[in-house]
Amino acid sequence: MLLHSSSMAIKVSHNLGLGKWNDKHNNNFIPNHVGSFFIFLRSNKTHHNAMSGGHIGCCLSSFNQTQSFPVMEDQKKLSFSSPEPVNYSQELDVAVRTVQLACSLCQRVQNGLISKTSDGVQSKDDNSPVTVADWSVQATVSWILSESFGSSNVSIVAEEDIQNLSKAKAGGVLETVVKTVNECLAEAPRYGLNGPKMALGTTEVLEAISRCNSIGGPAGRFWALDPVDGTLGFVRGDQYAIALALIEDGEVVLGVLGCPNYPMRKEWLNYHHRYHRIISKLTPSTSESWDKGCVIYARRGSGEAWMQPLLHVNKNLVWPNSARPVRVSSIDNPSLATFCEPVEKANSSHSFTAGLAHSVGLRKQPLRVYSMVKYAAIARGDAEIFMKFARAGYKEKIWDHAAGVVIIQEAGGVVTDAGGRPLDFSKGIYLEGLDRGVIASAGANLHDKIIRAVDASWDSSAL
Repeated sequence: MLLHSSSMAIKVSHNLGLGKWNDKHNNNFIPNHVGSFFIFLRSNKTHHNAMSGGHIGCCLSSFNQTQSFPVMEDQKKLSFSSPEPVNYSQELDVAVRTVQLACSLCQRVQNGLISKTSDGVQSKDDNSPVTVADWSVQATVSWILSESFGSSNVSIVAEEDIQNLSKAKAGGVLETVVKTVNECLAEAPRYGLNGPKMALGTTEVLEAISRCNSIGGPAGRFWALDPVDGTLGFVRGDQYAIALALIEDGEVVLGVLGCPNYPMRKEWLNYHHRYHRIISKLTPSTSESWDKGCVIYARRGSGEAWMQPLLHVNKNLVWPNSARPVRVSSIDNPSLATFCEPVEKANSSHSFTAGLAHSVGLRKQPLRVYSMVKYAAIARGDAEIFMKFARAGYKEKIWDHAAGVVIIQEAGGVVTDAGGRPLDFSKGIYLEGLDRGVIASAGANLHDKIIRAVDASWDSSAL
């Protein structure tokens, strides 16, 4: 949001939960999740920018019905101050809308291309699968962020490149990616985002993907994107996530996780999502009980994390889209806690985490989940512990953790390495200097117990 020098800020102490204001004259009413309400008056007195505070979902029309706006009532009682920082409110707004859009893309690909043909799946150099969805999401997110903030202002660290996609044998996949991206961007206005005036060509799509070539680092601002985290889960029709985080001067300042197969209601975790899909078709689409997927997000320093349902087909996203706060579990007794671990054994030691769980008193079966959905599970209170101890030679990448870390922290949880130190996102694309592994917990007491158990067991881990 641009603050002009001719503007002055009037701070009104009012805990409003206004949604995004869109009318035919402007659409610059953006939530900042910081608990105060500002009006920026330009010198021409014909327009204003507004930012709302709490995330309570009050609408502008009902607010106007009070007919007692404090500014109009008695301006002499107001305190005048210089404009305060935006606090990443516009970035968070665009990021959430973009991830919502990306979730829709992934659902379309999973329900269509992957289920009908193997042509939508290619293999990367490390033999892990990469799909049309990976490249399409990366192109879409890259294009939207560049359109929203200006390509010269956007730097992105992302997982995919165009090396495999550009190969001759991938010609059919490239054509499908271009088609998928354009179908997705055509839906952008439903999410409150600008789409292209005309369909993107192959060169433009490849440029959008390859534009995500930042190497990160300790200075400046960049986005970290994992277009489809948990590609194996995606291909198998299981859990996966779209992860987008903004990092500034080495610190994660906001994170968004799109979890298309992760139900809004905890009780549905006991059912495989295919069964959930069948039940969904038998119940009214307006029933929140059957909302299948969600988007979870947080901004550093807010002390809040929020969850929205995915947008229903043929609906428009009206901010904040029925968002509700999420909070970590209050359980700090290991015998009552549930812990998450990766499904894949290739980059995580299940035997060590199993022994560690037993030594610390964890009695419940582990929740093995693909992707950063594990972070979402802890932030929502569906599980209490996430442990990942990589095998020798494996290096954790920042896009696999950045969004989830800030969400858990703002939801009241703790994330560190196994030595109790914060994860360092300032060293490039890898979490350099990581002490043994990553531990996320619902609270400090539980976290300390896990770290002590790791210290006591590590010498016998053979990792």
